[in-house]
Amino acid sequence: MKTNLTHKDSEINYNPERKLGIVAGGGNLPKQLIDWCKEHHRPYFALAIQGNADKEYFTKEIAHEWVRIGQAGTGFKHLKEENVKEIVLIGTIKRPTLAELVPDVRTAAFFARLGVKSLGDDGILRALVKEIESEGMKVVGIQEVLPDLLVKEGILTKKKPDNEDEEDIRRGVEAATMLGRLDIGQSVVVQQGLVLGMEGIEGTDKLILRCADYKRKGKAPILVKLRKPQQDLRLDLPTIGINTIENAHQSGLKGLAVHAGNTLIVDEPEVIKLANKYGIFIKGIVPMEYSQC
Repeated sequence: MKTNLTHKDSEINYNPERKLGIVAGGGNLPKQLIDWCKEHHRPYFALAIQGNADKEYFTKEIAHEWVRIGQAGTGFKHLKEENVKEIVLIGTIKRPTLAELVPDVRTAAFFARLGVKSLGDDGILRALVKEIESEGMKVVGIQEVLPDLLVKEGILTKKKPDNEDEEDIRRGVEAATMLGRLDIGQSVVVQQGLVLGMEGIEGTDKLILRCADYKRKGKAPILVKLRKPQQDLRLDLPTIGINTIENAHQSGLKGLAVHAGNTLIVDEPEVIKLANKYGIFIKGIVPMEYSQC
């Protein structure tokens, strides 16, 4: 079965000539996208989120403005002034406390309209897309600009999962699918048929490190990371990178099974090189092939 990337929420009339707005959080993906735009002469403008985006990268050579996470009104103003037509939301965002948020009028009105729906990350993101598109801009996924960032189906590394590992992957797919349906997280760690941990607010890296304390003797644990079943492909796709492999090695994981065609891999050559160095496998999987349902 081949991975199908079609999703009703991401079927758009993509136009590479339009100026691309980049709402930039932390990590390397915003930088990778901006560097690609510069190299390919794609017009762009970035909103760098304070406390998240890389201060050293966003210098005067980069077309950008800094905004707080609660400054939706200011952000929309900048995007309109720059005549942005398409927007990518990319990078990690630390969940702010209410004290850190300090919303402007536009942001406060947005959360007031959300009400109880704000309890789930997916609900917030889908509502944010509607808010952006009500301003005449279109939200696109980074994979629609840089499709090579997606994990391919199959084994990417020298190390391969054995039959017992495949059973742990199957167990992990069941657990991660249930977790995703509840809009809680994307990742689980499984060892010898037991779920050692499930991702919550802390994120995947801390999940991996936490599970080191629960590891059993014998065959090492495996991380399974999937897109949530209801997740919009334009938003918050599962992501792995160098830190994921470093943490997996530190915690004694044997491998990673990630959602093929639905997971971003940052600096793929370096990630695979490091995984091979540590003897960790990476496999791009199609969850339905592991489903018992």
